[in-house]
Amino acid sequence: MPVKDPSKVVPDVPAESADAALKHIVDGFVRFHHEVFPEQEALFKKLATAQKPRAMFITCADSRIVPELITQSSPGDLFVTRNVGNVVPPYGQMNGGVSTAIEYAVMALGVHHIIVCGHSDCGAMRAVLNPQSLEKMPTVKAWLRHAEVARTVVEDNCSCGSEHETMQVLTKENVIAQLQHLRTHPSVASRLAAGQLYIHGWIYDIETSQIEAYDAERDSFRPLTSGDAVPCATPRGRY
Repeated sequence: MPVKDPSKVVPDVPAESADAALKHIVDGFVRFHHEVFPEQEALFKKLATAQKPRAMFITCADSRIVPELITQSSPGDLFVTRNVGNVVPPYGQMNGGVSTAIEYAVMALGVHHIIVCGHSDCGAMRAVLNPQSLEKMPTVKAWLRHAEVARTVVEDNCSCGSEHETMQVLTKENVIAQLQHLRTHPSVASRLAAGQLYIHGWIYDIETSQIEAYDAERDSFRPLTSGDAVPCATPRGRY
């Protein structure tokens, strides 16, 4: 089904001059330096020489997604990696930032959880459905080939009735695909087999703040709630 060209989708937000945009960022730093930092100075002193994050969080570079805000985490809690489309290249295909960060998080920092988090209204997923929109962005087009498996699954199996439904299904299938890519990394595969690492696939809804988590045993996404066991995408350990 035809979808909107992501290069022509303009958000309904007020225009802001380049100077005003930068001033807003600098003013934010000044407030942080003079108001926020003094209140948490002990924490920052503790973090100055070491880190022990609770989890690695791989998500989209979309400006609306703020992992620390969504999870109410403090500095030092999350080892965050962001890129267009929350992509995890299969091991060996691209020796780049994502692969390097995964290996470092697992081997050097010893994280026990890796979360791959997609989100609603993802421009990258819209581009995956509308590849002709990326003709002037060859690097982005090449990068999003790592999401083509998700597009093929949707095109071959989903009888979606609308663009919105297609996007929802593709976003979920992309998270599942990136989890599969994640398992090809030797450091990840070894720790998964030993039962020392747990992987998770989440979808964050910007409008409602809800998160759905992939449950590997049920092969479905379930709401993330505080009262229930957290759905997990981790295969059973073998050692």
